[in-house]
Amino acid sequence: MSSSPGNRTGRECAEYMDSVLSGEIVACDKIKKLCRMMRPRIDGGYKCWHYDADRALRPVNFIERYCCLPEGKPGRKIALEPFQLFVLEMLFGFVDDNGLRQFHECMWVVGRKNSKTTTNAALAIYMLMADGEGSPQCYSAATSKDQASLLYGSMLRMVAQSPALSKRLHKGIIPARNQDGLQYRRNGGYFTPLSSQTRNLDGLNVHFAAIDEMAAITNRDTYDLIKQATPSRDQPLIIEITTNGFERDNLFDDQYDYASRILDGKAVDDTFLPVIYELDSRAEWTDESKWIKANPGLGPIKKVEALRGYVNKAKQDPSFLPTVMTKDFNIPENKASAWLRFEEAVNREEFDYREMGFRYCIIGYDASDTIDLTAAQALMMRPGDERMYEMSMYWIPETQLEKHIKSGLRKNRDNVPYQRWIDDGLVRVVPGNTIDHRVVFEWMQQLRDEFDIYPFAMGYDPWHLQDDSWKDGARQFVGKKRMEEVRFGPQTLSAPMKQIRADYEAKRIVDGNNPVNQWCRMNVGIITDTNDNIKPVKANGSTGRIDGWAAEICAYIALMRHREDYMASI
Repeated sequence: MSSSPGNRTGRECAEYMDSVLSGEIVACDKIKKLCRMMRPRIDGGYKCWHYDADRALRPVNFIERYCCLPEGKPGRKIALEPFQLFVLEMLFGFVDDNGLRQFHECMWVVGRKNSKTTTNAALAIYMLMADGEGSPQCYSAATSKDQASLLYGSMLRMVAQSPALSKRLHKGIIPARNQDGLQYRRNGGYFTPLSSQTRNLDGLNVHFAAIDEMAAITNRDTYDLIKQATPSRDQPLIIEITTNGFERDNLFDDQYDYASRILDGKAVDDTFLPVIYELDSRAEWTDESKWIKANPGLGPIKKVEALRGYVNKAKQDPSFLPTVMTKDFNIPENKASAWLRFEEAVNREEFDYREMGFRYCIIGYDASDTIDLTAAQALMMRPGDERMYEMSMYWIPETQLEKHIKSGLRKNRDNVPYQRWIDDGLVRVVPGNTIDHRVVFEWMQQLRDEFDIYPFAMGYDPWHLQDDSWKDGARQFVGKKRMEEVRFGPQTLSAPMKQIRADYEAKRIVDGNNPVNQWCRMNVGIITDTNDNIKPVKANGSTGRIDGWAAEICAYIALMRHREDYMASI
């Protein structure tokens, strides 16, 4: 389909789009949407930008002329594959009348071993040497400096294999950053991997930044600092080549959602190029003809035999399946050691409780110490509907948030967006260092007064609730006979946990797509005894909270114990 190196035309991206839209190239829905959006613009332009084939070829010709593969046979030149030409020519081909690029940022999601690091390394060398920028500052960033240095290492190996590059690029200490990097003295530019310590990242003036494996970044502060360090450049470029990952509700999920909304026409950002290679459904992972959707380099770059081996192992080893789904096929998953899979922990269905006609609910409550969240859940059902609908509320001590702010750490507390959840009304801030357990009564009163939903029974973990006055207050809402202690041991929880997991899988628990609930569920791990009984723990010893799930299982158990009376009442 595409011309060979040295004989490029700058129209390879148009040819790729035509092949995707005709079905000649098997592609996922998001790539099809991108092609439908961009193909008319190559011929007809878009707003103040037009497609310039000569400019599109500049990075392509540079990379294929000067850059060698960092691994394998020494001196073997890079020959870009059609999917790489598709992205690079779009990124550099759309310019305004002054020749300045349209796109300043690209999210490029692709399965592992599809030449992510090699592509980024070659592009970084081009941006340092040949993009026409004076004193370009170029960086790599990742969840750790060691990860960011992988790209730098690939660049060094490329330079060592090229007489033209090694003559012009010099390795040494970058005075402005006081760390190792590559310098191009002709234009005063440099490349260096960034430290993960964000306190050292002020004062950047970014022309190019490669953010590696963004899905592993739990703290978005590095990205935000880089993004905010580009405005003085005429045509900066931030490129994020990544697979999907196991961390949820983080920078990757934010960017993925943003990219998806652009492709769906729900958001407009003319400087952001969303390129997402993924399977369209989980069911496709055993269909070899669909693998190319997430692995556009399958065959020439990523070996089909290797991927067959991964899939075969995953079929026989369930513990390996999440890795294959996430890293090879870009299907979102939870931590490999977590109890629930991503699709079990997340239900995107929303509902309007004001229109559902609920009258009675089952309350679940998990009290906290001074650092955890306090959580309450209300499970509700309707006649003739097997689903359980859930309303949730969380509380956090104000001093814990203030303590985190005063620490000077720029990352989010627990690596989750508490402030966003607070602004959205999902989490309430309580003055002081502890949470008065009466907050749950205030919330139950709100359910009753504002929504006409009355507590029918309550399940609670007694660990932090030894105060008899609290129990007296709870009995005023549900009565003594409908107060259910739920002790967190295998004897109490094993059977209900297995049952609720089946309900998660069947999407019978609908929580209005609550991200705090989802985060708590995905932090749950399990310990299994010799009798196959299970009890909950935090996955991977995570600092992530499980309080919302603890309240949920308390409500679930109370509902099971009082289900007959509850169903008769509704």
